[in-house]
Amino acid sequence: MLVSRVFLSTAIAASALIGASAFAQQKLVPAQSEIVFVSKQMGVPVEGRFKKFDAQIAFDPAKPDASKIAFTVDIASASLGVPETDAELPRPNWFNTAKFPQATFQSTAVKGLGGGRFEVSGKLAIKGNSRDVVVPVALTQSGATTTVTGTFPLKRLAFKIGENEWADTSMVADDVQVKFKLALTGVGKM
Repeated sequence: MLVSRVFLSTAIAASALIGASAFAQQKLVPAQSEIVFVSKQMGVPVEGRFKKFDAQIAFDPAKPDASKIAFTVDIASASLGVPETDAELPRPNWFNTAKFPQATFQSTAVKGLGGGRFEVSGKLAIKGNSRDVVVPVALTQSGATTTVTGTFPLKRLAFKIGENEWADTSMVADDVQVKFKLALTGVGKM
């Protein structure tokens, strides 16, 4: 009996280590990934992107509720593709990157919806303001790469992005769509 308990304990510990090492192998492939944001300025859609970001992922498609996702975005890497505008984004009225260099996302729950679709709930923090968000994602796999895509809305003023005279939503709309495509390696088969 004692031998079987020791064997069972060893097997459980080994399984946990194997599972942990599988998660440790999950990596973001930045060169194949992107984060885009779309807002409207005077009614015209304007697209920007973040050039630097990273993720720590422990995701098991078979057990999504046990998954953990943490994301950091280097806010100073934001670009709208226009040098004059890009020079404004780091300033205090917009992203205030000197005081708040990163935006973060930390998952609180991951729910499987079937067909490679999931719902990721968590805390999004930008410019010292944290909000609960729910992000619908879709996963596709090709060889060793898993591609995660999704879109979610946010209100820029809830995060104090565009303060003072820029809080006027007739100039820059409050609604922003965040779109992403993330390439990952090391994710188990769906």
